Amino acid sequence: MTQKCFSLLLLMLFISVFSQKQDLRYASKPYVELQHPEWSKNATIYEVNIRQYSKEGTFKAFEKDLPRIKKLGIDIIWLMPIHPIGVEKRKGSLGSYYSVKDFRGINPEFGNMQDFKRLVDKIHSMGMYIIIDWVGNHSAWDNPLSKEHPDWYTKTREGNFQPTPWYDWDDVIDFDYENPKLREYMTESLKFWVKEANIDGYRADTAGFIPVDFWDEARKQLDAIKPVFMLGEWESRDLLKNAFDIEYSWSLFEKMKDATTRNKGIGNLVEYLAHDVNTFPRDAYRMTFVENHDMNSWNGTPQKNFGAGLETSMVFAAVINGMPLVYNGQEAGLDRSLNFFEKDPIVWKESPYFGMYQKLFKLKHENRALWNGKLGGEMIRVVNNKQDKIISFYRESSGDAVLPIFNFSGEDVPVNLDTKYYKGKYVELFSGKAYNLNGQTPLKMKPWEYLVLVKSK
Repeated sequence: MTQKCFSLLLLMLFISVFSQKQDLRYASKPYVELQHPEWSKNATIYEVNIRQYSKEGTFKAFEKDLPRIKKLGIDIIWLMPIHPIGVEKRKGSLGSYYSVKDFRGINPEFGNMQDFKRLVDKIHSMGMYIIIDWVGNHSAWDNPLSKEHPDWYTKTREGNFQPTPWYDWDDVIDFDYENPKLREYMTESLKFWVKEANIDGYRADTAGFIPVDFWDEARKQLDAIKPVFMLGEWESRDLLKNAFDIEYSWSLFEKMKDATTRNKGIGNLVEYLAHDVNTFPRDAYRMTFVENHDMNSWNGTPQKNFGAGLETSMVFAAVINGMPLVYNGQEAGLDRSLNFFEKDPIVWKESPYFGMYQKLFKLKHENRALWNGKLGGEMIRVVNNKQDKIISFYRESSGDAVLPIFNFSGEDVPVNLDTKYYKGKYVELFSGKAYNLNGQTPLKMKPWEYLVLVKSK
């Protein structure tokens, strides 16, 4: 080969490599960089208030009910804070679970460490997973850290401890995450429960009040022990990149209220779906709900919040993109707000909601269209001629497909769906009725009626 040819080859190679580097700048990159635990791909979640769950209010009493929860179709059990509660400036006679006196201790109301470990083992033996509430933003006034490490807390201008600024949480005092030693202590405390009790992750209270880089590093160290699942009480993209698998969908709750009891129509709810498809990271998870402990205690019951549209909203939240949450008692038709600072046990009774959730969660487990994140099907709008009242969409993944239809109005609505791209045989989830969809599908929807059409294979 001549020197001229060799030089030409080198030039071509250089241009090729340079060109490839240039191309990489424009390559599509997934926003989410963390790895979700494999078992979370089609999971559901159940929130437990141990104090109010039973008359006893203990781990042992709750453990007896695990077969019923498993039968409901639950995969992840989230326990509200299990730690000792502060006495100083306590609210009510029992105080708030979110006023933590010892981040590595067990609330004696609930039992001891042995009881807790037994509960974790029992949950695991039944093929379920457990996360615990973590209150990292603040502590009780009488948490020993306030005496041993007062520099770990933010202060007023006078140099005194303070609740989180602008909030009236006067039973707690605010941590200062500018302090590296606090970060180290909190990270080690998070690791403690994974190592000591073999829990599977955390629900982080007010997650966005704590710097993102803290969570990113904590997640990395937790995953080095075992793959964990992290739920953040927040709603923003930045926490979903490296720290949290899932966040709250507070906005969905508000948009469903707009469509049911606020008489604003379905415009805001449709906008939520549009933003979910177009702006939410494809492989991030969001938790969907009609109730949780905050809503129940401070915002009223689901019956009040959603009125005649409650069941419609419950089913809607279970089939759109997201991981559905059930707050304890919701499946039994809980229709009152539980006292937050006193003993106030749930009254358990039979309810059609239990069977409804059973069917929905069985479908979620088996039908890949409803799986979480990128494994599930994107919500594609099914156009209809009553789009001021009827929401209809299609989800498909790995050969599975569903076509849910919702009448978000108190009126009888004759509607015609454009189903030319979704032809085929379907079976409605709750009635078992067969549907054969062609180019146009006329339906007569009763007030607040919903249909979940499952495509036959």
